[in-house]
Amino acid sequence: MTHPHVSIIGSAFSGNKGAAAMLESAIESIRAEHPDATFTLFSMYPREDRVQNRFEGVELVDARPRPLGVTINTLALLYKILPPLRPLLRSRSRAISALSRSDVLLDQMGISFTDGREKFLLYNVAAILPAFFLKVPVVKCAQAIGPFTNPINRVVSRMFLPKVHTIVTRGRITHEFAEGLGLTNLVAGSDSAFALQLSGGERESLSQSLDLSFFDGDDTVVGISPSVVVQAKYEAKTGGDYLALMADFTNGLIADGYRVALVPHSVRTGTEKTQNNDLPLCAALYSRLEQTDRVLFPDHELSSQDLRHLIGMCDFFVTSRFHAMVSSLAVGVPCLVIGWSHKYQEVLEMFELEEWAIGFDRLSPELLRQRALELIADGPRVAASIASHLPAVIDNTRHQERVILDLLRTPRKASS
Repeated sequence: MTHPHVSIIGSAFSGNKGAAAMLESAIESIRAEHPDATFTLFSMYPREDRVQNRFEGVELVDARPRPLGVTINTLALLYKILPPLRPLLRSRSRAISALSRSDVLLDQMGISFTDGREKFLLYNVAAILPAFFLKVPVVKCAQAIGPFTNPINRVVSRMFLPKVHTIVTRGRITHEFAEGLGLTNLVAGSDSAFALQLSGGERESLSQSLDLSFFDGDDTVVGISPSVVVQAKYEAKTGGDYLALMADFTNGLIADGYRVALVPHSVRTGTEKTQNNDLPLCAALYSRLEQTDRVLFPDHELSSQDLRHLIGMCDFFVTSRFHAMVSSLAVGVPCLVIGWSHKYQEVLEMFELEEWAIGFDRLSPELLRQRALELIADGPRVAASIASHLPAVIDNTRHQERVILDLLRTPRKASS
């Protein structure tokens, strides 16, 4: 009996550590039942991911937009329409070889096929189309999709989403959008990053590069995780200066007697490019702070497990990164979220905490400070709400696991 082979796209070990948490959780949960399972990661950042990959039996294929959209999709189409070429294509293309052996393709995009992100539609389609050509079942792992009011998004979504084996919706709002489109291939779940397992060695790992005595004493520590995505949206919508706003907010907290952990949650080592990289923004913010002795700033890439442990050491958290919010909730830390889509609200709803989301278009210095201080004052109630709902949210991640494991129990016969 051959071992299962799983292909994964839409996530990465480097860059967005929420994506890394989803990727690592998938590998670990599958190997809990299939220790011999192997994986192919179709990577947006193949060079960085090769350095970050700590798993045996996980190969990487270059799936940056051009290789994915042009090369891989063209070869997959040829595989479908010209059967005599299949042995040659499998031998010459690592992507085709991987897909031909795969029992399932896991699409781990955090958000896809949604209004306002039409420029990403081509990538959303290109990510799953090769699997369709090779008749590999696709599971869209817990993510946000919709709304579908834009005519282009609606037409494309109606064309491709029904062909997906299973779409795991990440919350009520996404599920209602999907049902409104007429989709029936749905399973209600929650973000798989909630199930990320910590090894127990994170404090020791962090202490090698950070002075964790920062958290000793009686001062309240507020974690802050800015986002270049929210920065771009906020400045385009309002004409405001996101960096100045966040610097004023952080300096205000410090002046009030709080300590601040400035936590970049999406980092790409060795590049100044800001796609999935908040480190340059955080460095610029740190340079504007007036009492840096009251600030902890890890100016380097941390693993998803180390980040979660670090967030858990904070008393409160203010974030614009979705998966920093997930980590905060997963370790019971009350959080205030500055978001840009329904994906934030629908997760907070699971904890009855949707009031703690601020849309980027409503953001102002006064509102941010007011809501942060209200969160601190209401901390015990918020923490209790997180604690009471977290077990059910984590249990919801098992719905996705069951879909994937059911597919692996009846291995697909590779096309000849």
